[in-house]
Amino acid sequence: MAAKDLGNKFVCFKCSTKFYDMKKPEPVCPKCGSDQRESPANKPAEKGRGRLAAVPRVVEPVEPIVPAAAEGEEGEEEELEGMDDEEPVVEEEEV
Repeated sequence: MAAKDLGNKFVCFKCSTKFYDMKKPEPVCPKCGSDQRESPANKPAEKGRGRLAAVPRVVEPVEPIVPAAAEGEEGEEEELEGMDDEEPVVEEEEV
């Protein structure tokens, strides 16, 4: 008799006995009688029991700093215009 004639090979999940199912519809261990379809390895994993996935960090884009010489005359005029609107703060010294 060849192994092909014996059906599928199993290792019992309860008693670790090696056996063939003899092409029967239920793969039952001949030693302890447990049905191999009830094996915990065959059941899907429960959701929520594993590690949590890492939350991706939000990275805000940083605007590159452009040197004043590269901006040209327009950039200098904008800086000067903004300075005219504000009054300088003068602190008085106590005697």
